[in-house]
Amino acid sequence: MEAPWHYYSMAAMYIVAGIMHFIKPKAYMRIMPRYLPAHRTLVYLSGLAEVVFGILLFFDSTQVLATWGIIAMLAVFLLVHVYMLSSAKAGLNLPKWLLWLRLLLQFGLMYWAYFYLNT
Repeated sequence: MEAPWHYYSMAAMYIVAGIMHFIKPKAYMRIMPRYLPAHRTLVYLSGLAEVVFGILLFFDSTQVLATWGIIAMLAVFLLVHVYMLSSAKAGLNLPKWLLWLRLLLQFGLMYWAYFYLNT
């Protein structure tokens, strides 16, 4: 598939974001909802998922799987963004408007991935 540059930007974004889970795991563990178990394991698994889905976007045979995986992953990540809004510590002292923007951004990222399913 010869995709537009922004498709490859999306793939690279997920790969880099996933790698950051391994470089700075504590930053991600701080925003994990308390009711989820095994924070470090979940941070590493989510980072691995981001890297794998990002790589799978580059192959014609796995693009649809990767795209749906990204959409599902972002839906699960909504838990983190809602938790950041409800917990002062997890909110990292960011203004509420910015936390709301981050939450809404997840839907934009889901649409960005979904957009390529129909092209």
